[in-house]
Formats: sequence, C-alpha cells, structure tokens
Amino acid sequence: MPIRIEPELPGDAAAIEDLNDRAFGPDRLAKTAYRLREDNPPIAALSRVVRRAGRVVGSIRFHAVEAGGTAMLLLGPLAVDPDWQGKGIGRGLIGDGLARARALGHRAAILVGDAPYYGQFGFARALALNLELPGWVDPARFLGLELVPGALAQARGPVQRPSRRQASKKAPNASISTASAGSNGI
Repeated sequence: MPIRIEPELPGDAAAIEDLNDRAFGPDRLAKTAYRLREDNPPIAALSRVVRRAGRVVGSIRFHAVEAGGTAMLLLGPLAVDPDWQGKGIGRGLIGDGLARARALGHRAAILVGDAPYYGQFGFARALALNLELPGWVDPARFLGLELVPGALAQARGPVQRPSRRQASKKAPNASISTASAGSNGI
C-alpha cells in the first residue's frame, strides 16, 4: 500500500502525543531535544502525518533553532507506530520533510538520532561537531545535514530557540499554535 503523507492538522495533537508515547516511552519528555522544543512550536508547513484507517501511524515535525546566528531546523520527533515500523513510513516522512524544507528555503537541519539510519539521508556527525546542545546527548547521535552546501560551515556554539526578533520575521501561520498542537515530541 503506498504511503500517503498529509499535513498535520490541529486536531491531530492528541493522536501524535499518544504515538510519541508508544514509540518512545514516557521518559521522552526528559530528553535534551525537549529543551529546544519548549515554547517553540513546530513549523506547520513541515509537520506531516501518515494515517491508516483514519488513525495517525506516523508523524514528523521540524522546529526552528539557531547557533551562532545560523538558522537551522531541528528534525523531530519522527515517530512511527511500532506496529507499522519497517514499512517505509519513516523514510517517506523524512524524504518528504527534507524536500519541503529545501523548497521553502531552509538551509540546514540537525537532529539527535541513529547515525546509520539518518546517514542514508545525508546526516553526519561531522556537520554538527561545532555545535552544542543544552544538555548531554551521546555525541555519536548528534547529527547535521546541509540542505545547501556549506550552510553549517560557520555555525558554532550552543543551539538555541530562535531569538524573539528572528521568530517575529516568520510568515503568519508558520507554526502550529501550542494551544492546538499540544506538547511537542522527542
């Protein structure tokens, strides 16, 4: 059955939270990436889901972050229902999300995840070596991707949520409101 990737809707928030709980467990809220997602709603144009029989079985979100004045995306969470894993849903969501990010003019992305899996999309540890997250993560799992060659070459220092000034430059409706989206994922 082909994968149909759709926009995340505000009404999907509870289903996505349940999916993240099933995919990652309740301790997911304590992870370092959450510090960057707190009070930093996902970018609506990049928040996508896969449904089967009307139920959300896959989800991806991206959040705006920056380091040393370099804007980038934080990919995550990417969640696939355990019963649907291994069927290409995660690969489809990542491919779709990165293509949309490029089309929208985003230049780079970072994530915390499995290097062999995300490496197939071009993510590499070497591209995140000069960046620091606001808490401990296994360094081998902190990866970067240049959507535009050289986009991370000058990026240095701590990764943080965008400044208020930069956030106000976003297009209207660029993010899903936290009231309608619920708490963010991994």
